[in-house]
Amino acid sequence: MIVSEQITAYINTLNTLEAREVEELRKEATKNLVPIIKPETKELLKVLVTIKKPMRILEVGTAVGYSAIVMHTYQPEGGQLTTIEKFPSRIKEAKENFKKHHMEEEISLLEGDAIEILKTLEGSFDMIFMDAAKGQYIHFLQDVLRLLAKDGLLISDNVLQDGDVAKSKYSIIRRNRTIHKRMRDYLYTLKHHEQLLTSIVPIGDGVAISVKQS
Repeated sequence: MIVSEQITAYINTLNTLEAREVEELRKEATKNLVPIIKPETKELLKVLVTIKKPMRILEVGTAVGYSAIVMHTYQPEGGQLTTIEKFPSRIKEAKENFKKHHMEEEISLLEGDAIEILKTLEGSFDMIFMDAAKGQYIHFLQDVLRLLAKDGLLISDNVLQDGDVAKSKYSIIRRNRTIHKRMRDYLYTLKHHEQLLTSIVPIGDGVAISVKQS
């Protein structure tokens, strides 16, 4: 927990309910321990999409489609969203959820490993949402920046790793040290990259918001 549970709980009591189908999807995903965005992160995404008005969104890490559905709901009319997922069971669920929400025509799900798929994509996206394997963010970045339009938003979720990213590597259990190092490298790169202006926000499990300036 990055921010105190009391403050987070209070903030979330202020949230308005989503459409019934979206609430049901959130409850089902939570019940089945599917890693979806936290409620406070969802609210941030809604605001960012509304401000940016991105016609083309790329999501890296679909899970069961919850965040894609939330983002597309707030896209301008005619907006398109492309999302990438490699796990067959989640691909199946996501497709069913997109159809249930009547978004199967506007949301394209690409099946496979994001490392490989990103290399094949062309064109540009107004907003890219990273919510996949945290240890891979640094490896996604080159292609993500190639695909992000000038003045585009890069939103990276779960970057503070429940606060562990701020700790010494020696306090991290050995099996998690590679991910710990890669995330620290990723955040350093975002903050020092000549093309990016980045703010790291301690909301949810940490969200980095980057603007591509050139």
